[in-house]
Amino acid sequence: MADPATASTLSRLPAGIWALGFVSMLMDVSSEMIHAVLPIYLVTVLGASTLTVGVLEGIAEATAAITKVFSGALSDWLGKRKLLAALGYGLAAFTKPVFPLAPSIGWVFTARFVDRIGKGIRGAPRDALVADIAPPELRGASFGLRQSLDTVGAFMGPLIAIGLLVAFPGHFQLVFWVAVVPAFISFGLIVFVVKEPKRLEGLRKVKMPLSRSEIGRLPRAFWIVVAVAAVFTLARFSEAFLILRAEAAGLPLYLIPAVLVIMNVVYAVSAYPAGLLSDRFDRASILIIGLFVLVAAGVTLALSTSLAGVALGVVLWGLHMGLTQGLLATLVADSSPVELRGTAFGLFNLATGVATLAASIIAGGLWDQGGYQATFIAGAIFAAVAAAALIGVRRMLGAAPKPAL
Repeated sequence: MADPATASTLSRLPAGIWALGFVSMLMDVSSEMIHAVLPIYLVTVLGASTLTVGVLEGIAEATAAITKVFSGALSDWLGKRKLLAALGYGLAAFTKPVFPLAPSIGWVFTARFVDRIGKGIRGAPRDALVADIAPPELRGASFGLRQSLDTVGAFMGPLIAIGLLVAFPGHFQLVFWVAVVPAFISFGLIVFVVKEPKRLEGLRKVKMPLSRSEIGRLPRAFWIVVAVAAVFTLARFSEAFLILRAEAAGLPLYLIPAVLVIMNVVYAVSAYPAGLLSDRFDRASILIIGLFVLVAAGVTLALSTSLAGVALGVVLWGLHMGLTQGLLATLVADSSPVELRGTAFGLFNLATGVATLAASIIAGGLWDQGGYQATFIAGAIFAAVAAAALIGVRRMLGAAPKPAL
């Protein structure tokens, strides 16, 4: 990020993009502290099976995705994004104390469910808010920066969890309690620092965002993005399975959160450059590269017999995330009308959320029946199918906007 062109682009990004990035970063510190140890806590302390972990993770993420449809549509109807985004962050923050107090799998399930409702409420309005604030020629960089900062939080959280578990072995509840703090700071930032941009003059008023007529206004390019993303999501099931893979390879319990640290460092480092490149070149080509990196990650994690091989697979997994996640959001913004951006992000997240539910359940079932090899080989196959489909339809996505240099 030190070259002059990149530094110039960073200085041109609106303050609101930076603010939303730090809001996401702090909430991810909190969420990933919990997520880094929750699968092991469920399996080793509460006695859950890997299939239960898969069902829990899948339902939690699918709940968030379904909620995003309605919050995104509501933000289009209101013509306001910040209120709903703040509500979602607030709900997530106030749910965090339930995790250290949960005495059973049922309580953990409830806490995770409500926490993901908060994620669902904030997700689509926040992404639409990023698109509203970002200049069109810097849209990829804006989504990339927000994703990078979000992912910085995603590796800081597990690092903090590691430190706490090293100092206080087996004290999972302490990790959960410390995670409460950044969640409430994040909530304060979005309430008091993030500003809602003025609505564009003459913008069409949307009366019923989820009606057939309004959804029919979404162009073919948008639905292509949704279809490719849904198949792709079948390949990138919950990161909980990366944690379980590392444990199966013999990684000591107190170092388990390092899996998410490694993955998210690579993710954070690559997300902003990927977004920046997508403003200058074809977004679809970068996305295709990211899909083939996921194929390599799945094969590596399936066939490796050493911790070094698993580490390489985790690095590749993080790289594919950096190359794809911000770009998918940018493609949704590129292909949707301004007045329907919230609805578009909601529908996109519904499709990927349903795919996440299916992916996590399939991954857990395959693991129980055929071990980790079956899980990761299946993921590689789905990623290859998504890449092939995207190659076939890439011309329909259109060109990325060129930067004003």
